[in-house]
Amino acid sequence: MNLSRALPLLTIPAMLLLVEALALLLSLPMQAAGISAFEDPTSVANPLIFIVILLAFTAFLLLLLKYKWQKFITIIIGISIFFTFIYIFLAITVYFIGSIPGIVGITLALSILSTALLYFYPEWYIIDTLGVLIAAGAASIFGISLTVLPVIILLVILMVYDAISVYKTRHMITLAEGVIDMKTPILFIVPKRRGYSYMREGIGDISGGERAAFVIGMGDLIMPSILVVSATFFGTTYRYLGFITLPSLGAIIGSVIGLVLLLTVVQKGKPQAGLPPINGGAIIGFLAGYGVSLLV
Repeated sequence: MNLSRALPLLTIPAMLLLVEALALLLSLPMQAAGISAFEDPTSVANPLIFIVILLAFTAFLLLLLKYKWQKFITIIIGISIFFTFIYIFLAITVYFIGSIPGIVGITLALSILSTALLYFYPEWYIIDTLGVLIAAGAASIFGISLTVLPVIILLVILMVYDAISVYKTRHMITLAEGVIDMKTPILFIVPKRRGYSYMREGIGDISGGERAAFVIGMGDLIMPSILVVSATFFGTTYRYLGFITLPSLGAIIGSVIGLVLLLTVVQKGKPQAGLPPINGGAIIGFLAGYGVSLLV
């Protein structure tokens, strides 16, 4: 394989590593700002709540797609992205600057600017750059809100759900096609060649035809990163290696291996469920790291 073909396949694992590292760094500001997704991080009911909300939200988006209410979908996703930016920028500014006068205005300005940039200039490098920040922020919030056991339960459920939604019901492919048609910035886009423009060219046929770029959902990078953050944030009983725990490092290595295995299959051109290999790799890596931490 020549460098031009290999570079996109190397870029995606690098993006996963960047999301995981940034999520770890953001976990301290998020904690300091008191941001949390669940009141009781140890409750195994939390993954079930997450799944119910996910299913309801997905069904709602599919219903809107069916009746061609794309503008409404754009507004809903835009609002979600905007509030995610608010959490991220508020945590960062408070942590590094402090609760100074005008902190709310600074946070709002940064959030509005970032959201507007995504929607008024949705080029692939803008989407990827801000997407890494969104994914890392979301992973850090859920990572500090769930202990390891609920996270593993969540990742296993999502593995099964993703496989069913891609290979059986195929509704996730329908949703992805709709999101791409609207150029909604909730996917990572990695061009296959120089000079590519997402705004001008789109992606191509994601259902099995030739594509102009590789596409991977934000959730595929967010979910393993949640385990990485949780295993570090709640890893008081684990052995540390620098600023992360050995189980966290194992989850990072396992998730990257799972993603590489996924990419070898994706080259065939057909859509694939990303979470089974990525989440599975993260969980196996975590367990391996935990085993090593007990021995050293």
